[in-house]
Amino acid sequence: MIGFDIGGTKCAVSIGEEKDGIMHILDKKAIPTDHSVSAYEMIDRLCVLAQEMTDDFSHIGISCGGPLDNKKGIIISPPNLPRFKNIKIVDYLKQKYGGFVRLENDADACAFAEWKYGAGKDSQNMIFLTFGTGMGAGLILNGKLYSGANGNAGEIGHVRLRDTGPVGFGKSGSFEGFASGGGIAQMAKTAAKEQLKQGTPTAYCKTFDELDSVTAKSVAEAAYSGDPTAITVYQKCGEMLGYGLSILIDILNPEKIVIGSIYTRSRDLLQETMIQSLKKEALAPSLSVVEILPAALGENLGDYAALSLAANER
Repeated sequence: MIGFDIGGTKCAVSIGEEKDGIMHILDKKAIPTDHSVSAYEMIDRLCVLAQEMTDDFSHIGISCGGPLDNKKGIIISPPNLPRFKNIKIVDYLKQKYGGFVRLENDADACAFAEWKYGAGKDSQNMIFLTFGTGMGAGLILNGKLYSGANGNAGEIGHVRLRDTGPVGFGKSGSFEGFASGGGIAQMAKTAAKEQLKQGTPTAYCKTFDELDSVTAKSVAEAAYSGDPTAITVYQKCGEMLGYGLSILIDILNPEKIVIGSIYTRSRDLLQETMIQSLKKEALAPSLSVVEILPAALGENLGDYAALSLAANER
C-alpha cells in the first residue's frame, strides 16, 4: 500500500504493510513542495517516487491539509498549497491506477493512525490534536472516524476562546492563536518586546533585531534553561490548551485525547497550567474518565496517517 502525505513545505511517499495490527513502513521518499508547478504536476512527481519503490498501486491513502471534501475526493483550497484548488485527486489517481484511493484531512488521518496503531488504540471515543504550526483536531466517535458532512469536522483551532489575543486560523484570541507553534511565537514576541523596553531582555530574544527569529522551539529551550518570560509564555499556552480541551471534553466525553508535536516535546512546560484549567472548566465526571496522552507514532506520524487510510476503507 502507498501513502501520500501532502504538505506546504514537503510531500512524502511511503510504502507500508500491515501485519497483526501493526503498520510497518517499508520505504519512504520525500521531496520539497514546488509551488511553481501545477498541483497535478506535483501529484505526478509523487507517483514517480512511488513507482521507484513499488509496482502495487491497489491501495493509496492521501493525507492533506484542508479544506477538502473527503466524500468527493477533492482538495478544495489549503492555504499552504495555493496551487491545489479544487483538485480531484481521488478521481485522478483512480483513473491512473484503477485501485482504491482514500483522501482525508491531515488531522483526521493522524487521528485515524493514532487510533489504529498508536496512543489511541483500543479506545472507542478519541480526539487527536495536531498542536504544531496550527491547531486542528481529528475525531474518533463510537469506534469510527467522524469527519462531518464534507470532511471539515474538528476545526477546533477556529474556535474563539477570548475576544483578543494572538491570531490563529484568521481569528484573534482563537484556540489556534493560543495553542500552536505560531501562537506561542506571537505571545513570546509580545512579551520579549516588553522586556526589551524595560532593559531586561529574555534568553530567547536579546535585541529587537532578533524578534523575527523567535519560534516555539527557541522559547521552549529558553524555558528549560530557566528563563522566566519563556516559562510564563508556555504556562499561558498550557492554561488555554486546558481551556480548549475542556470544551471538547464537555461536548464529546472521550476516553482519550492524544496530542502531537509541541505537546510531545514540551509537555512538562504545559502540564501544570493545563490541568488547572481542566479542573476549573471541565465537567468532573467527564474529566475523570479521560486520559490525555502524547502521540505515540513520533516523527513518522504523517507517513502512518497516509498509510492507515490506504489500509482501511470507510
